[in-house]
Amino acid sequence: MRLGGGGGIDKGFNLLENASKFVPQGRIVNTVKESWKFGWKRMMAELAPQDKTGSYKRPSYSFDGKIGDALFPDEAGRYHLYTGNPCPWCHRTKLVLGARGVLPSEVGETQLVDDPIKASRGGWIFSSADRDPLANCNDLRELYDKLSPGYTGRCTAPLLVDLQSKKIVSNESSDIVRMLNSATFGRSVDKEEHRIDLYPAALSKKIDETNEWVYRLLNNGVYRCGFSTTQGAYNDAAADVREGLKQCEEILASQNYLCGSEFTEADLRLLPTMLRFDGVYAPLFKAGGTHLRVREYPALHEWLKRCWTMDGVKGSIDLADANASYYKQLFPLNPGGIVPVTITAADLGLE
Repeated sequence: MRLGGGGGIDKGFNLLENASKFVPQGRIVNTVKESWKFGWKRMMAELAPQDKTGSYKRPSYSFDGKIGDALFPDEAGRYHLYTGNPCPWCHRTKLVLGARGVLPSEVGETQLVDDPIKASRGGWIFSSADRDPLANCNDLRELYDKLSPGYTGRCTAPLLVDLQSKKIVSNESSDIVRMLNSATFGRSVDKEEHRIDLYPAALSKKIDETNEWVYRLLNNGVYRCGFSTTQGAYNDAAADVREGLKQCEEILASQNYLCGSEFTEADLRLLPTMLRFDGVYAPLFKAGGTHLRVREYPALHEWLKRCWTMDGVKGSIDLADANASYYKQLFPLNPGGIVPVTITAADLGLE
């Protein structure tokens, strides 16, 4: 049965059916393909800075304050952390607060909403339910402008702010993690001893070494896969992700955590990536190959389940919202905007 042109069927511009020897089908297909590819590459460069090989290059940041120095005293109630649920870099900082039992009276937190349509620069806005406590800003760009007039960089989260001096302490997640682990916020020594130390001196070298390859192969490796704009750049990144998963599996087959028998900063930095891997990084970013799943690595999967039961972990993320955000907001990777059925903790084998 041959369908006609009626019946409400959308055939686009009907270019292929009208191809002829004067306008060959190959020319039509190639013109559309190359035009689409050019536009996609330009949007990808806006979304994620690229080098000449088409590899993603994560931008550096310019705020390097530290809680405990002369400018930023170690005091309770002085600092405020701005985070967003979908972001793995924000997730790191939320995990520190949860794992160490840091109270809202010690460090405040505002959860941002990812909405690049409403945001004036960047992707983060304040919701009506969780307003900016410092300057009543509408989005993160306004807050950056008020705290650092003339700032022209990316308006990223997490963002740690000193409410008293009205200055930005840091917007680099690794620095914020280290600060939140070492700061006492005025607690007495005996009370501080009851808090987990994510960076014990005896393991500091091991943690630093592990952080380096976890970041290179996995934390950043998945983004290098998703934001690659050439086949060669993707192939290199995918190989790194597979190597990272292999290293994790080999280490965790003989010990409970990456640096030994205790959960440390190295595990904390890996955890946000692994919680997003099956739902986003493998299927959408093609991280290591679309077929890969954490559940195919038994020791790594057991580690993930172990981490999920720790204090502060379950409450640190809304998995459905985090997964859906990638499909909704990263339109160069998902131009149709279709969100697949979101993965749950039960789907991951965590509950």
